[in-house]
Amino acid sequence: MEQASLFELKESEPLASRMRPNSLEEFVGQSHLIGEGKILKKIIETDNVPSMIFWGPPGVGKTTLARIIANHTKSQFITFSAVTSGINTIKKVMEDAEKNKKMGIKTIVFVDEIHRFNKAQQDAFLPFVEKGSIILIGATTENPSFEVNNALLSRCRVFVLKELSSDDIMILLKRAIKDSRGFATNHVNILDEQLKIIANFANGDARNALTTLDMIVINGEIDELGNINISKDLLEECLTKKTLLYDKNGEEHYNIISALHKSMRNSDPDASVYWLSRMLEAGEDPLYIARRITRFASEDIGLADTNALNVAINVYHACHFIGVPECNVHLTEAVIYMALAPKSNACYKAYELAKKDALKMLTEPVPLVIRNGVTKLMKDLNYGVGYQYAHDNANKLTNMQCLPETLKNRIYYNPTTEGNERRFKERLEYIKNWKKEHNKEVENDNI
Repeated sequence: MEQASLFELKESEPLASRMRPNSLEEFVGQSHLIGEGKILKKIIETDNVPSMIFWGPPGVGKTTLARIIANHTKSQFITFSAVTSGINTIKKVMEDAEKNKKMGIKTIVFVDEIHRFNKAQQDAFLPFVEKGSIILIGATTENPSFEVNNALLSRCRVFVLKELSSDDIMILLKRAIKDSRGFATNHVNILDEQLKIIANFANGDARNALTTLDMIVINGEIDELGNINISKDLLEECLTKKTLLYDKNGEEHYNIISALHKSMRNSDPDASVYWLSRMLEAGEDPLYIARRITRFASEDIGLADTNALNVAINVYHACHFIGVPECNVHLTEAVIYMALAPKSNACYKAYELAKKDALKMLTEPVPLVIRNGVTKLMKDLNYGVGYQYAHDNANKLTNMQCLPETLKNRIYYNPTTEGNERRFKERLEYIKNWKKEHNKEVENDNI
């Protein structure tokens, strides 16, 4: 449990701590939760706060929002650490909370990184949440469905907090420059373009952005008038990344991701690694790159190498698990694999062809033969009549028509002969020939 000292010097606090919003009006971002008329804002304003879990990436305001709730509801606010809070400590605080409840005092227990609490620690909160002795607010960067005990999770509302936009972070950075809690008395000369670079560098993390600004201002050049001037060289040195030619919200961002995609498609591992490094060293979110690689694995490789998608998904999870900069090598492995894999866009083209027909024929009825006749009425209407169960046949094939009549014999998937897809092509040709022969037999029987 953390206790704040009354004698801490404010000036010694990190900028992110000094600039922590104290009210909903100051809070930036998460408009889907605390915008006008939104659910969380209503809950706070009516002082009807339930136990809840805030799930979102680092630096998006989970702790800040919990503190604002405590201030607004005039509750005692207690924070717990998974590392230092044992079962006995938790139980002692819970007992105090029960006494406070009898005196009409609410207790909000904030558990940061609740996913790090073991089952016994989480279970220790459960009876007190059930009795209403405490309002539990947990914060986690991990999916609470996997990391929070089901019994505890079922008694909490889950609110998903989103990564802050660059515009959100710009608001916070400008406020830090002008606010008395920040650098209002320091006369900092910093351009909006420089603040924008810091905002992009932060990857949606307000704490990261303010910490970076703090470091830059501290190392700024003081002129004869006492002003602190921020130069381009200082900015680059503090960021330790060449971010000036890479705007994650601008054209260059899309140019470089396009370059990576096309380099992998062109089977050029060296160019692929180069464009990957350009993105990572400019501060791009590795999960964004991993998502693009996952798309590439199906769009440009597909069934030519069915392991490509496995590699992409595994690398995405590795990036999520280990983070930067360690995950850079995982992404490198992925782009090299994708570049060297055999290529096929047959899956992509199959869907695009089918989509055109689907959009034109959204009301086309499902053939009766493949409808599921689960009720008497459905059976009376011939649902499922004539259905052929493929597993009843030795070769697991039937000549049953599954497309609507208007699309009979339409072909969407045209496999290539690249890599493993050659086997799929051979199998498809066998299936088509088998159906052609058996359809002839049926026609001859009907003559």
